[in-house]
Amino acid sequence: MNRKIAFFDIDGTLTSEIDGSVPDSAREAIRMARENGNLMFLNTGRCFQNVEPRFREVGFDGYVCGCGTHIVIGNDSPLYVTQPADRIHKIIDIARKAQVDLLLESRYMVMFDYSHPLTHPTAIRQDKSFKDKGYPMNINIDDPSFTCDKFVFWYKDQEQLAKVRTVSDEWFECINRSDTFKEFVPKGYSKATGIQYVLDYYNLPLEAAYAFGDSNNDLSMLEYVPNSVAMGNSEPADLKEKVAHVTTNASDNGIANALKKLGFF
Repeated sequence: MNRKIAFFDIDGTLTSEIDGSVPDSAREAIRMARENGNLMFLNTGRCFQNVEPRFREVGFDGYVCGCGTHIVIGNDSPLYVTQPADRIHKIIDIARKAQVDLLLESRYMVMFDYSHPLTHPTAIRQDKSFKDKGYPMNINIDDPSFTCDKFVFWYKDQEQLAKVRTVSDEWFECINRSDTFKEFVPKGYSKATGIQYVLDYYNLPLEAAYAFGDSNNDLSMLEYVPNSVAMGNSEPADLKEKVAHVTTNASDNGIANALKKLGFF
């Protein structure tokens, strides 16, 4: 058997697009694929601290986190890239001037900038979700030594986005998540570079890699591998035109159907 390796986004791919749960069929299919000698990885924009225990308990061989900035394989962490503190403080400063709702992320934490009240409804909901999960949200981001790996923010108008990008574009790629939500990843890193790192680690060819996603922040890995899979619930819908395979919705056994069809078990 030729060993295959699958990389899964989390939200809307591994999890149901309806209620955020992990379908039992996905858990069972991933278990069967591993028992058949294949490798299973999460590949997520989330930093490792925010990969919840309920996802880890599914059973994976490793994780590509923070859009390729952190690789975890078993108990080893062969790659971790964070940012210089002075760079992040420049980002915080310009984000405050632009009055965006800034969320800073690293392998250790997630933290909103509370220097002004959060205003975007989704940012407010996300903040509540983190607090409900018991995440510590009292970190002093004004400490000169504070740093992070990547960041996202919510905004209301294009002028706010443009202002932040006058500073951020020197070091970060801007990923379009929605009209009022953007994700910023260090230049030179992506879900695709994370895949290549893991392939090199296992000495596997690109043809062995399968990527599963449902949104624009999955595009780098979906375009990189020849065996790309879009979920039926993908947004924007034209993502399905850019992949080799389309499966059913995440809530409708999408992972299990694809893994079986593609010969993982």
